[in-house]
Amino acid sequence: MEKKIGVYICSGCGIGGSLDVEALSAVAGEHKAAVCRTDPFLCGGEGVGRIKADIETEGIDRIVIAACSPRVMADVFDFGPRMVLERVNFREQLAWCQPAGEEDTRMMAEDALRMGLVKVGDSEPLEPFIAEDISKKILVVGGGLTGMTAALEAARAGYETVLVEKGEKLGGYLKDVYRLPPSGPPYENLDDFDLEAMRAAISNEPGVKVYTGAMVSSVSGAPCMFDVEVSQNGATCGERVGAIILATGSVPYDASRLTKLSYGTSPDIVTALELEVMFKEGAVKKPSNGQPVGSAAFVLCAGSRDPEHLAYCSSACCVESLKQARYFKEANPQTPVYIFYKDMRSTGNYELLYKQLQKDGVIFVRGNVTGIDDDGSGGLVVTCDDVLTRSPVISESVDLVVLATGMVPTSALGEPFKVAAPQQGAEPAPIASDAILVSNLLNLKYRQGPELPGLEYGFPDSHFICFPYESRRTGIYPAGTVRAPMDYQQAGTDAMGAALKAIQCVEMVSVGQAVHPRAGDRSYPEFFMQRCTQCKRCTEECPFGAINEDEKANPLPNPTRCRRCGVCMGACPERIISFKNFSVGMIGNMIKNINVPDEYDEKPRILVLACENDAYPALDMAGISGLSFNPWVRIIPVRCLGSVNLVWIADALSKGIDGILLLGCKHGNDYQCHFIKGSELANTRMTKIQETLDRLALESDRVKMEQVAITDFNLVPKMLDEFAEKINSLGPNPYKGF
Repeated sequence: MEKKIGVYICSGCGIGGSLDVEALSAVAGEHKAAVCRTDPFLCGGEGVGRIKADIETEGIDRIVIAACSPRVMADVFDFGPRMVLERVNFREQLAWCQPAGEEDTRMMAEDALRMGLVKVGDSEPLEPFIAEDISKKILVVGGGLTGMTAALEAARAGYETVLVEKGEKLGGYLKDVYRLPPSGPPYENLDDFDLEAMRAAISNEPGVKVYTGAMVSSVSGAPCMFDVEVSQNGATCGERVGAIILATGSVPYDASRLTKLSYGTSPDIVTALELEVMFKEGAVKKPSNGQPVGSAAFVLCAGSRDPEHLAYCSSACCVESLKQARYFKEANPQTPVYIFYKDMRSTGNYELLYKQLQKDGVIFVRGNVTGIDDDGSGGLVVTCDDVLTRSPVISESVDLVVLATGMVPTSALGEPFKVAAPQQGAEPAPIASDAILVSNLLNLKYRQGPELPGLEYGFPDSHFICFPYESRRTGIYPAGTVRAPMDYQQAGTDAMGAALKAIQCVEMVSVGQAVHPRAGDRSYPEFFMQRCTQCKRCTEECPFGAINEDEKANPLPNPTRCRRCGVCMGACPERIISFKNFSVGMIGNMIKNINVPDEYDEKPRILVLACENDAYPALDMAGISGLSFNPWVRIIPVRCLGSVNLVWIADALSKGIDGILLLGCKHGNDYQCHFIKGSELANTRMTKIQETLDRLALESDRVKMEQVAITDFNLVPKMLDEFAEKINSLGPNPYKGF
């Protein structure tokens, strides 16, 4: 069937004053566009109406909109899921950042339009992957505060929910909790919590099915098709679910490791949890002799914010200690209570509880505890280097010392997972760059490992800024203290957020759409298996475990796990992976259609491959801010730098393009890559560029990668200008003109 392309060029928003939009129609003619029209207000009713009329009368099935950035007006320029649409950015990255009427500006516009025409011509209408026998049930693993809240919220929203708890009763950590920190004004009095009422709400909710004394023994499949086996009382039950919320919580840090704080040397040195149980049971006595506790000292950050133990802040310890100090003051206002702290992190309204305890006479000492010793008469003294006075402070003799130990996520408990050895007898290798432990929480049947990958400290979160509640396994959402350190209130909010994410997942996947971060994307990777060499790079480099392997190491893609980043496409040396609207050949053809003048004439050509999540928006914002950048650049947005296939570098250089700049997200421990490791993988692949350049007899400085955050819009023009100066100093690409 003949492709009929319609090209629509807007002259509004300053575009007409910067570009000769009528002359650009000739470029559309080069590519045999069926229709080419200009409009002073393309996003208005008449402009959109004219496009719709052409679709009806002219049979237009592919549209190029040359106007504003593709990041805006998406709802206006929506002509149905079957329409192939490409947006060419004439406004932010041309009219608003380049001098009007200049030859360079005209050439930029012509190249941008050519690339848009090539891309729309090579694209095909999207056929979303719709799974069969799908489920919209939501599985919640863990029956503590977070798990119960998530299950109730999901069920009340109309979604069947399966709740699995390893204990014989629901409640988790709450079973040992006496009271909660204040949750409402004046934030000075502690809250009571009715665990039985919450258990009753769960049992009376018809949409929640509860397994207690149970474990998840295996999870296979993908979003909307997860097959879960639940082991309970020696029997195994099967459930098909659409999304999973991991709410297994955390455990207190092992206080026996805190030798500097003398835990274990005296029974009167206890942990915060042990004290909580005492109050819960109504027996607050000295463990050493059973006498009532007449005085207490709290040591905060016991093992937290300590490079020898937990390097991170456990978030809730300060507030928990304030709460427990309040226990003593409510029982007897005359009870001496000390709190030794590094920093008092009573954030938000908890500051009012902190101030109330100051009024109650609690003695706060800021410093580092250097020792806890027996005073010789059955009491304990705490020695601290006071930060404020820069002198040692020794407490009076106290009956009880309470260590506020940090929290360790349950996902961080276990042995390192190793990928099965490719050959019999060979030593298994740890999975590449992902911290995955065999923790017996989900027991995923994924080639990449049985649990969720963790971040630096073992918390299985995803993107530290952009995507809370998400993990690196699509459709699985950690919530509560297994995801990050937090207090009770935050855990309840976290549970609701995770429930919403799970609902979003099942609804979008059920109609063939991607969830995050390319929400609504209906494309998915297709594999031309006849050329596959079983190199395993796609399975090993996919950040989300979307590709398993069969016994012969052939990739087994799971489309509903896929985030549509294209990392697998960039990894594949045989170029067998593609999307209908994003492929190696497509981008290669766009590069080949950049007009590279035969004569250098002080007009080099620079290809910019810009990540659509940070770098491309930064370029837009530079234009919005009126910042100009080098006119030699030709910008192609990519889904992620991880999707960049090295053949594009070779295509560009062999075309005669003088330099290539890759703009991507920050990588490392504080990564900002929306696809976790895409930018890092691109940086690693850059080391292989040297081989390509050597083969082409070109300087390695012609290819460079820069890390760009969306907030770096004011720096991007300088990056482009400095790279252009470097390319100019190197001289023309020797392949120019061939």
